[in-house]
Amino acid sequence: MSQSPADPTVPGRSCGACTLCCKVMGIVALGKPMGVWCRHCSESGCTIYGERPRDCRVFYCAWLATAALGEEWRPDRSKLVLAYELGGARIAAYVDPDHPDAWRREPFYSALKQWARAPAPVRQVVACLGRHTVAILPDRDVDLGIVGPEELIVTLERRSADGVTIEAVKMHKDDPRLKR
Repeated sequence: MSQSPADPTVPGRSCGACTLCCKVMGIVALGKPMGVWCRHCSESGCTIYGERPRDCRVFYCAWLATAALGEEWRPDRSKLVLAYELGGARIAAYVDPDHPDAWRREPFYSALKQWARAPAPVRQVVACLGRHTVAILPDRDVDLGIVGPEELIVTLERRSADGVTIEAVKMHKDDPRLKR
């Protein structure tokens, strides 16, 4: 997601006929769960565009906002809506439930793995099929199951004689271990 109040869209890019974010993203203000079409989405776009909730107004998928992502990443082609979250510390691939393995196809999977290996600021790369989340780590994928609204995804570095291993876990937002 873009944090900028200005339009961050790459010149020449627009949603056009793509409305996949209207399916894969959850919108609390509309009571719309992830993975189902928004009741306000039609073949011609949003029927409440002028009055759409703030979450919809400020959202720009990564394909719209990132010139380095080629046409293959366009959501209606890739079946993935990429979003920058947590101030850019997380890349989330929201997957079309009609194409649950889209994130595992190439060239997408290799790119997700590459981003998981990249240095900061990205700290997490995840694939989301509804609320079911998989953490994509440099050396493996970790199925976190359903991540509830009161839960956070936490990545930890474990140091050993063999080197550093990255772990991904989900924790309740009030877990005292988060305060350390």
